[in-house]
Amino acid sequence: MCRGAAVIDIRRHNANFCREHFLRLCRDQVSKAIRRFGMLQPGERVLVAVSGGKDSLALWDILVGLGYAADGFYLGLGIGDYSDESAGYAHRYAESRSLTLHTVDLPAAHGFDVPGGARAAKRAPCSACGLSKRHLFDEAARRGGYDALATGHNLDDEAAVLMGNTLRWQTEYLGRQLPVLEARDGFPRKVKPLVRLSERETAAYCILRGIDYVVEECPMAVGNKHLAYKAALNDIEVQSPGAKHDFYFGFLERASERFRAEVERDRGNLAPCERCGSPTDAGVCAFCRLTERATAEAERKGAIQLEVRKTPSEAVARATRERSKKERA
Repeated sequence: MCRGAAVIDIRRHNANFCREHFLRLCRDQVSKAIRRFGMLQPGERVLVAVSGGKDSLALWDILVGLGYAADGFYLGLGIGDYSDESAGYAHRYAESRSLTLHTVDLPAAHGFDVPGGARAAKRAPCSACGLSKRHLFDEAARRGGYDALATGHNLDDEAAVLMGNTLRWQTEYLGRQLPVLEARDGFPRKVKPLVRLSERETAAYCILRGIDYVVEECPMAVGNKHLAYKAALNDIEVQSPGAKHDFYFGFLERASERFRAEVERDRGNLAPCERCGSPTDAGVCAFCRLTERATAEAERKGAIQLEVRKTPSEAVARATRERSKKERA
């Protein structure tokens, strides 16, 4: 029995943990998820999608600690100060550990930011953000020759998504909600090694490991139903510890297979996008269509602003011409 001072209690395990044993628990839970679902093999190169938040930085730290060759990829989304702050945390973590962090800035590379893309495409900000992330994360993993793309989705995230998909019986999404999506048709393998850890546990891991991370929620996420589902599940978890775990892993073990046939049946024939070469079931992929709309909208607004700036001088010129005509008359 451990005699160390407890730093955290985890009710679903019915146990308190000292610092050493809690950090070991986190690593063990990630290792267990990797083995159980065949996420990674020894010697494979992993690209970690890094946001500057607790989950992605904890994931990166654990994978490196477990001996995986893991690099990071940060995508700047152009969400004002929030993006600048998030980038700072990601860069400082990588520099402090001498790790490789690849970066792409969405406005600089593609001419639009998430708020502008959402307005132009008439999408919710989280929808435009998710589309951009998926496309550019996949592209970075593919071009970098990585064996897998790892994201920081934790148990709370997966349980909340499952709740939303189940409430609406979105069977196609239910069929794809897995800890591993195998590589296919030009898409990289995608893995979620944190599915056995909660948000509270990844936050505690970062604190105990001395990892600084952005604490604030993304300002674009206000009103997102995902947050409401998380809050509801948190209330259930208080009354029934382990409910999130049982809900999600029970689905994987006893129900998810029922929905996979529909996903396979509805899967279209993929071909390279005419603009970027990424796999798509349309001539032009969704990200390129979003880029076209967003950049066209930005150009239109720029032209309008230019006309507005010209208007005062033009008005003066017209008034001068009219005055000259009257004087000559």
